[in-house]
Amino acid sequence: MARHKKRRLLITALGLGLLVALALDLDYAVRVASIGVAYKAKMLCSGVFVSRRNPQEVLADLEVDDLAMLRYVDVSIDRITKSVTASALGLVRRQAVYRESLGCALVFDGKTRQSLPGDNPERSMDAGARSPAVSASLPAASDNVYRERLETVLDHAFAEPNPHRQRRTRAVVIVHKGRIVGERYSAGNGPDTPSIGWSMTKGVMNALAGVLVKEGRLAMGGPVPIPEWQKPGDPRGQITLDQLLRMSSGLRFDEDMANPMLDLMHMLLGVADMTTYAANKELVATPGTKWHYSSGTSNIIARIMRNVLTDDREYLGFPRRALFDRIGMSGALLETDATGTFVGSSFMYATARDWARFGILYLQDGVWDGQRILPEGWVTYTRSPAPADPRRRYGAHFWLDVPDEYRATDGSLPNDAFHAVGHEGQFVTVVPSCETVIVRLGLTRYADAWDHAAFVREVLAALGCVKE
Repeated sequence: MARHKKRRLLITALGLGLLVALALDLDYAVRVASIGVAYKAKMLCSGVFVSRRNPQEVLADLEVDDLAMLRYVDVSIDRITKSVTASALGLVRRQAVYRESLGCALVFDGKTRQSLPGDNPERSMDAGARSPAVSASLPAASDNVYRERLETVLDHAFAEPNPHRQRRTRAVVIVHKGRIVGERYSAGNGPDTPSIGWSMTKGVMNALAGVLVKEGRLAMGGPVPIPEWQKPGDPRGQITLDQLLRMSSGLRFDEDMANPMLDLMHMLLGVADMTTYAANKELVATPGTKWHYSSGTSNIIARIMRNVLTDDREYLGFPRRALFDRIGMSGALLETDATGTFVGSSFMYATARDWARFGILYLQDGVWDGQRILPEGWVTYTRSPAPADPRRRYGAHFWLDVPDEYRATDGSLPNDAFHAVGHEGQFVTVVPSCETVIVRLGLTRYADAWDHAAFVREVLAALGCVKE
């Protein structure tokens, strides 16, 4: 009898253990699914309402390669409320809404689109005001002596040599000595199509920070205005803007995009207030002593700007007043999170020509049409290696060399080349010695499918700047 009782207890314990394991697995599955559902809602919303693309084409982009599981996520688009709702298995439902001039943001905690910043028509009109003073177009070279050689380079850039690891190049713009000498787009994209920059947005945060430094509203070496860090004894209070720009804050942040449960994906798709999430991370290294690439860092800078500008009307209009209008980036839009803070790490949309203009600003040492936009010496600072980076490959929110994942072949680039780099193979490459800016936009889910270093060498060789 005792033996049977023990057996029943053992079976009961095993059953309970199995139920707990299943519950834990279900909880994990729901958490992972929520990130995927949020991703599809957010990206479809921005693709339709910001990029103004055909919904079916956007959906096709959201279901390729490692994203194939997203085809099982149901979506609906409401063009009246300008929102996208995504759901999976009846367990997870997420909504993203579009705000005029502020892009799409995910809705959290049962809030409605009316509760999101940017729905105020007056504020939206101010934030999205366009200046007619600068043309959005770039002149094309009238006598392009490089045309035939560059056409071959463009053919190669848009080719798909490996059908199992596609490049999916969407746009290329090549500017040499102030004129477009090469330009091409894939089907469904064109000169007026705003495309996501992903981490190229970090370069824009560099520029906006530079403007605030020039205006005397931010300092490079002193403590930054993050209230959570100002408590007595908090070592984070010693973090400077310079250390943040150089990815040397010492804050913990896991940048792994492959794991939806870690910091990066949870910050971008799982919380309403991205900047508070990043700012609350603990210090794991003395500020300035360890280089660590972190998207959380860029969003902290976006919050610093908001705290400095204080007035949300001024803050939301700041990117356009300080940068976009001044250099003719008329198609550019920097999205906010659900609290109204710019997602400085990832969510900026701009046309390929807009991105080219951004590169030209840095090519011209921060000067546009004779007016200094960035502080004198700012571009030199941006291109200087971060002291804590042992490989000396990163400056201040710009890369000084092509990251390893986008370099499949050996071969160097000119020493003065530097790059704004984004997920899925987004690049703005600036080569001062060749007076060249190269923009490449894509949907390259497998990084090793695109060898950007080789592409830049091909472009420079076609322009006669380097030997083939």
